[in-house]
Amino acid sequence: MRKKRETAGCEYCSNYSYDEDYECYTCEVSLDEDEVVRLMTDQHFQCPYFQMNDEYKIVRKQM
Repeated sequence: MRKKRETAGCEYCSNYSYDEDYECYTCEVSLDEDEVVRLMTDQHFQCPYFQMNDEYKIVRKQM
C-alpha cells in the first residue's frame, strides 16, 4: 500500500495571490473543470501546479 504525500493548502502556494479587483485571494492557474471538482471534493487530491511560496529563495541564491 502506497502512502500518499500530503501537500500544504492553497494559502502556501506561490500561485495563490490577492486580486484587488475581487478583493480576495485567488488561484492564478487556470484549472479545468475536472481539477476544480477534485480539488473541492477529494481530501487527498494533490494540485499538480502547487509551488511552495518560498520568500527566501532569492536571498539564498545571492549568498
